[in-house]
Amino acid sequence: MNALTPDDVGAIWLSLRVAAVAVIAELPLALIVAYALSRARLAWRVPLEAAVTLPLVLPPVATGYVLLILFGRKGVIGAALAQAGIVLGFHWTGAALAAAVMSFPLLVRPMRLAMEAIEPEVEEAGLTLGAGRLTRFFRLILPLAFPGIAAGLVLGFAKALGEFGATITFVGAIPGETLTLPTAIYQATQVPGQEGEALALCGVSATIAVAAVLVSEVVGRAVARRAR
Repeated sequence: MNALTPDDVGAIWLSLRVAAVAVIAELPLALIVAYALSRARLAWRVPLEAAVTLPLVLPPVATGYVLLILFGRKGVIGAALAQAGIVLGFHWTGAALAAAVMSFPLLVRPMRLAMEAIEPEVEEAGLTLGAGRLTRFFRLILPLAFPGIAAGLVLGFAKALGEFGATITFVGAIPGETLTLPTAIYQATQVPGQEGEALALCGVSATIAVAAVLVSEVVGRAVARRAR
């Protein structure tokens, strides 16, 4: 098996940073949307859930192209951000944005299911004790829904780590800047004689994914024991 090149190592670290930034940045919005979906009336839930699910059903390249049009350096939003010194197109921050958009549905769904499983009487009891909406959300909903939140974080991180189509369309594959682990694997498969390098990168990707799942399981069980 071929040894990893410096560009490969850089792609691994960049992918970890991109996935972590994407998940952390979108977590507050994911919690709000998950709670809204778990409590919304049917008339509001259907269009909101359709909007959340859209990145899963659209081709990733199409999502990346939309991001390029909106957030590229000459895009509708990107031009204004560039004047403020915030660059997303063909920059690692753009890779984080693409990863966040693509992983958002997988982050929201387990959280929504966990919040829906909480009995309405729990919130009603908090309300009778004088707890406001924010207090009930932070002191009741979030602790009880934590296993679903942990599952969403793992799924979102794994999806962000493996995001390829939207990322390469939006930010390209610049070594040291936007070359992520999936892109490095793809490039290695396109060069004769680099099959070993591609396998090594696949092994690294699988190891990171398994480690994330194990950490989530340990944290989830610890929280469950504490709750009992």
